Amino acid sequence: MALDARAAAAQVIGDVIFGTSLNQALPRRLQQVAERDRALLQQLCYGTLRQQPRLQPVLDQLLSKPLRDKDRDVLGLLLCGLYQLEGMRTPDHAAVAATVGATRALKKPWAKGVTNAVLRRFLRERELLLANLDEAAAASHPGWLFAALRRQWPLEAAAILAANNEQPPMTLRVNLRRGDRERYLQRLQAAGVDAAPGRLSPTAIYLAQPCDVSELPGFEQGEVSVQDEAAQLAAPLLQAGAGQRVLDACSAPGGKSCHLLELEPGLLELVAMDVDESRLGRVGENLQRLDLQARLLVADAARPEGALATDRFDRILVDAPCSATGVIRRHPDIKLLRRPGDIRSLAARQRQILQGLWPLLNPGGRLLYVTCSVLEEENSRVVEAFIDGTDNATITGLDVAWGQQAGCGRQLLPAAGGPDGLFFALLQKSA
Repeated sequence: MALDARAAAAQVIGDVIFGTSLNQALPRRLQQVAERDRALLQQLCYGTLRQQPRLQPVLDQLLSKPLRDKDRDVLGLLLCGLYQLEGMRTPDHAAVAATVGATRALKKPWAKGVTNAVLRRFLRERELLLANLDEAAAASHPGWLFAALRRQWPLEAAAILAANNEQPPMTLRVNLRRGDRERYLQRLQAAGVDAAPGRLSPTAIYLAQPCDVSELPGFEQGEVSVQDEAAQLAAPLLQAGAGQRVLDACSAPGGKSCHLLELEPGLLELVAMDVDESRLGRVGENLQRLDLQARLLVADAARPEGALATDRFDRILVDAPCSATGVIRRHPDIKLLRRPGDIRSLAARQRQILQGLWPLLNPGGRLLYVTCSVLEEENSRVVEAFIDGTDNATITGLDVAWGQQAGCGRQLLPAAGGPDGLFFALLQKSA
């Protein structure tokens, strides 16, 4: 028997609150609900987690005492119920009834009365409860991140916070080997799919509403891929040319590797490397769908000597592991799982990766450093520290009109209905 969608959402949300990533918690629950309810389950999970820093302090006011750890599913259900009342168009009475009814599917009959009382009291006292929230909670962000964004981006913080709380757009990358953007926009229009061209990337198309990729004309034939517009800027910036050897050092799931090959099919070789073998499998799947060839390699970018002992490259792309604070709207569990101390450890890891990869770059070669972070500790500070300690490394300016200068690189900030927040810096090795 299929699991109730709200009960499944409650279990996912509870698991995430107690430390499981959304990417781990959601897939197994999707298989347990009816196919018709899967979109609802995803909406409930993503929406509730985006708003959790705001909803949790509201719930704390409504509960006489905290729930026990073993009742994390009930905690998830209450937050899910509050989200339905605040962030969805479901009529209040229907949202309350459906959420209360989900206690049966959770086999927690004692929670029926608590759930009913909490949600109905919220409807009565909504304005007062929300007025008691501090600035960070009202903006639905953890306090440390709210403070960091206000400090580093004082003029842009309000827009960043708002973008982080929105559902992200679904963006396509047109494969220029198979056609052009204008023609594909016409095909989408003929298929009844509302879409518009991106402003920054000549291959970007924004869909008015997300859809399953099976509904996209030519997707299985490799005519388009799903990739955010900001991510589509990386491959052109690297300026890889025919006959060159290129390393995509942290390649999974493969969007940038594939884009590099689409732009320059005459590459001598592209090595798509990742430390995670299972994620590297997704790179292979994307290459196969697009009919592209690359060498797949499982290796740690911070210690690549063994796997790439004799290899040298003309171009290296480093999409470094980071806090993902520029893509929170796509990964809302970051608000719950990321901690301030993580930024320091991630920055240390990023420096190790640059130091590990630099010997593999040929003299005169270029390395593009990319993160999906908006925090300077992971971006300009990492690159500048590396440049200061490396005699044969210099910064190459990015001659682009988009984004804004951020130390030694260029920063795109997340924009409502627009691109994600990514940082780019281009380094050159002395000839």
